[in-house]
Amino acid sequence: MGTPAMRPIAVVGPTATGKSDLAIRLAEELGGEVVNADAMQLYRGMDIGTAKVTEEERRGVPHHLLDVLDVTETASVAAYQRDARAVVERLLGEGKVPVLVGGSGLYVQAVLDDLRFPGTDPAVRARLEAEAAEAGAAAMHERLARLDPDAAAAILPSNARRIVRALEVIELTGEPFSANMPVPGPPRYAAVLIGIDREAPELDERVELRVERMFAAGLVDEVRALAERGLREGKTASRALGYQQVLAALDGDGDFAAAVAATKQATRRFVRRQRSWFRRDARIRWFPATDSDLAARVLSVAAQ
Repeated sequence: MGTPAMRPIAVVGPTATGKSDLAIRLAEELGGEVVNADAMQLYRGMDIGTAKVTEEERRGVPHHLLDVLDVTETASVAAYQRDARAVVERLLGEGKVPVLVGGSGLYVQAVLDDLRFPGTDPAVRARLEAEAAEAGAAAMHERLARLDPDAAAAILPSNARRIVRALEVIELTGEPFSANMPVPGPPRYAAVLIGIDREAPELDERVELRVERMFAAGLVDEVRALAERGLREGKTASRALGYQQVLAALDGDGDFAAAVAATKQATRRFVRRQRSWFRRDARIRWFPATDSDLAARVLSVAAQ
């Protein structure tokens, strides 16, 4: 655990609020380094669609846990927890401030809080995946709703991977999956949690513009190149916002205008889920992204 001056800082909030730039600024001011907490930015080659910061945008600040997975690999919160904590604790030991940044709430929480993840059984997982492939996600979600209504309420009926995981945990532990679902705390570090947000209409506009810019910057070509490296087979990467929609267009009628519209809609829904997730954590100090003195205000909170 670091001293108060060397405790981790986490910059969280919905997509398109400006978290990355603030995190880099904080790292510059505090002599820290940035630790990625965006699940999709773990993947090599997924740059345009994830708005990954470029080398130039990093301004010489070291970044960790970017570009560490191939698109065929499945991202695991437990593996991320292990790797990110190793980075955080090394930085604290070196007297540097770890600045976590990202919109994947569970990933941030897995590092900062004492979360434990139930184990897995490949045979049970494989059987449930086969059942899901045959019966469909909706039928598996109905089964989950009978066994654990709280878990079913928290998991989209279309998210087969999470449904299978919930059913697996129920079978292995004999407990409801919701009993193992993470809640804030207890904290592992005396971290400072900073939330950045914008008014919903403004954020919707920024999402629309961001998606349009991604497609204009070559997202379709990026997806084509990643498809040759196995993107379609990647259980996690293939479902990333934008990538999923472009793959559908490539495999369907090639209507990329529809892919743009679908990506905008999916991102707006995702933003609302992100906001709901982060707002339930009372430890987060919220700031408007439009604040002209944002970095100075955040730095003053970090120094307390």
